[in-house]
Amino acid sequence: MSGSGAQAKATAKTSAELTAAQAALAAEHAAVYGYGVVGARIDEGRRTEARAAYDAHRARRDELARTVRDLGGKPGPAAAAYALPFAVADAESALRLAAELEDRVAGVYSDLVRAAEGDRRQAAARSLRDAAVRAVRWRGESVPFPGLAERSATATTSATPTS
Repeated sequence: MSGSGAQAKATAKTSAELTAAQAALAAEHAAVYGYGVVGARIDEGRRTEARAAYDAHRARRDELARTVRDLGGKPGPAAAAYALPFAVADAESALRLAAELEDRVAGVYSDLVRAAEGDRRQAAARSLRDAAVRAVRWRGESVPFPGLAERSATATTSATPTS
């Protein structure tokens, strides 16, 4: 392969990784927002678990912002608010929201695993695993192929910021 061909391939790989990292960052912004809602409605007995998940997503958000900068990008900002996939009026719906947030985060991390290499790929795989485990804890059951909506029984969509 010529020098310019190899360089073009490396640039495309970096671009795909940057796009996937930005998507993961956006999902982490949405998860941090969503866990604020979960924390307000969750039963007292699970509030510590919700706080731990909130803290984990904040840490991953900050890590992803660094990753985006390392890849030559400008980290996308959080939206002022996000549209929730359903009304969260009680502890039961808060549990459903927590599981949904984790499913969505797992989905974008599966894309980052596919796009990244080396240490970033390992970090993305750990993040996918952590989100899948939290989703199981919130839902009380697992789904096949966490992070791969096209392979699971219930496909999810990305969280959307509201204007």
